[in-house]
Order: sequence, then structure tokens, then C-alpha cells
Amino acid sequence: MNKIRTIDSESFRRTVNRLAHEIVERNIGTDNLVIVGIRTRGEYLARRLARKIEEIEGKSVQVGILDITLYRDDLRGRLDQPQLKSTEILFDITGKVVVLVDDVLFTGRTIRSALNALTDLGRPALIELLVLIDRGHRELPIKADFVGKSIPTSLKQEIKVMMTETDSEDSVYVLDVDEEGKETRA
Repeated sequence: MNKIRTIDSESFRRTVNRLAHEIVERNIGTDNLVIVGIRTRGEYLARRLARKIEEIEGKSVQVGILDITLYRDDLRGRLDQPQLKSTEILFDITGKVVVLVDDVLFTGRTIRSALNALTDLGRPALIELLVLIDRGHRELPIKADFVGKSIPTSLKQEIKVMMTETDSEDSVYVLDVDEEGKETRA
């Protein structure tokens, strides 16, 4: 199996720290700023960013969680029922600067779905996109405003983000996969 770690726990911590500083700098503080994470790892990353921003600025930032399941364009044709989780945005996003957070940016379809879901909830003044990893291969014209790390991949590779909230470590791996998306053995 070809599994290459590209970010270890210390690099992960430094990347989150840098991204939090970039958010504060670009927005000249945190006034009118909210963070919304796309379930599941985007949610965890959003919470970490909010904690770090609070350390930097001394003010808390509201965090919301967005479930995009019903907005996905790949649900048609699937036989199994989608796993619905709840969107938890307990504040009005109208007129706010929303930092939309996800772990990996690939084709752009997840982000398109998230944008549709967000605009159904209100009309933000601005939506900024933050991703931990940008792996390329866009199918839609979507570009992140904040990127933890760009990792060019082939279509026979996959990015696996691991976070202590669900996994045993904070790290990012590049895996070789077959046509069905299963890890290959070397």
C-alpha cells in the first residue's frame, strides 16, 4: 500500500494557527465574522479555527455546522438512503462575513452544494472559502480564499485527512486507490 504522510500533527497545528491568523488579517478582526464548517471534518476544523481566533483576538466567533446531504448532485441514482444529519446554524448569516470551512477541495461540487445550502439560510455580505487541502482537479470554477496546503494529486490518489476528533491522530495522507476508490497494495 502506498500511503504517504504529507502533514504530521505538528504541521497540522501550525497550519490551523496560520489559517486563523490569515482570517483575522484579511477581515481586519472578527467583527461581523462567523465560521461555518461542512460536516464532518470541516465542522471540527471550523471549531479549532474559532478557538484559535478567540486566543488571538480575545473575542469569540460564532460557529455553525452545515449538512449538505440534500444539496448534493450525486444523490440521484443511489439505491441507499442518504445519512441526514442536522445543520446547526443558530444565528442569522444575513449581512455576515461567512468563512465556509472544509477539509479537502477537489472537484468543487461539495462547495457548490454548500453555497446553495447557505444561501437558502440567508444572504451573507461575503462568503470566504477555507480548505485545509486543495488537491486540484476542479470541475467547477471554485477557488479557495484560504488554503492550508496545496497537494497536487492524480485521479488515482486520494487525500485522507485524519483528526483526533474521529481518528487517532491529526495528519494528512496521500493514498493510491484503484478505479473503485479502494486503497491499492504495492
